[in-house]
Amino acid sequence: MKRKIVVLLTMIMVLSMMLFTGCGTQNSETNQTSSAESSSAVEEENQATTVNLKILKEADESMLNTYSLLAVNPDAPFTDENGNAVSDVAVNTAGADALIHWLLSQEGLDMAAQFGVEEFNDALFYVVDGAPVYSGEIAPATEDTKVIRLSTTTSVNDSGLLDELLPAFEEEYGYTVEVQSAGTGKAIAAAEYGNADLILVHSQSQEEEFVAGGFSRVVDGFDTERVSFLYNYFVLCGPSEDPAGVADADTVPDAFADIAEGQYTFISRGDGSGTHTKELSLWPEELGITEDPESFVDYTDWYISANAGMGACLVMANEMDAYILTDKATFLTFVANGGVVE
Repeated sequence: MKRKIVVLLTMIMVLSMMLFTGCGTQNSETNQTSSAESSSAVEEENQATTVNLKILKEADESMLNTYSLLAVNPDAPFTDENGNAVSDVAVNTAGADALIHWLLSQEGLDMAAQFGVEEFNDALFYVVDGAPVYSGEIAPATEDTKVIRLSTTTSVNDSGLLDELLPAFEEEYGYTVEVQSAGTGKAIAAAEYGNADLILVHSQSQEEEFVAGGFSRVVDGFDTERVSFLYNYFVLCGPSEDPAGVADADTVPDAFADIAEGQYTFISRGDGSGTHTKELSLWPEELGITEDPESFVDYTDWYISANAGMGACLVMANEMDAYILTDKATFLTFVANGGVVE
């Protein structure tokens, strides 16, 4: 139906252009207006029907998605990408402390909890029960500490949360936060290479490895290196027609089993991110799907490992009528933007 409407509107455009060509200059302005209106109608129709993905499974406890803050230890065993030791790393500990203190202040937590409420009538992130609240002093920026390097995930970045929070922090305390985003694995690696002052990620196992490796430190006012403070849910999305029938599956793992059994196209992040790690845990064990490309070599006709960020993968899934695991915040933002990654 959508294609028929677009074709009809396109024919109207063509007829308008033909009329413009056949008439003299007397009617050129009128016909140009008609053509522009038809073109606008086509664009509006395309934009209104761009996103065919919908949430099919959500709010399951197995889909809990927790975000944590970790400050980088300036005395960590930094290496370069080849594993060679690096000794001349400068970590902005004061700036990292200030940002963590603000994010965990009542002001920062309240702003995070309200993000998305006005647009979606629901929060996109929730404050973890029992999350520590910082009430002490927050150090303003100095010439030496004003630039803070934050390494985070594409899920956080694509959700728009940081665009909401960071300007308030920067304006109040004089800092500039440089954000670099990638999958959790790569976001953590950036810190291990000495290219970040703190990380905001969502993969407990990888975070614990980061701490165990000596790369994190306890920030003043807290008891542990890894401070979990926000959560939302992963959601299983797919085409509105839901050919695999995953919406009727009893559990999320059952839904993944249905996708595999019917060999319906699935887009995997494939990038070692927190979302990718969660996805791998949901496939039937007998499939043997892991991060190793050899583990899914027999499934490549339906299982697509994209090695890309969340927004890019959502675009792929939408274009291919595929299933995908994502976090709810990024998905709702993606839909609100008309299927465009900003």
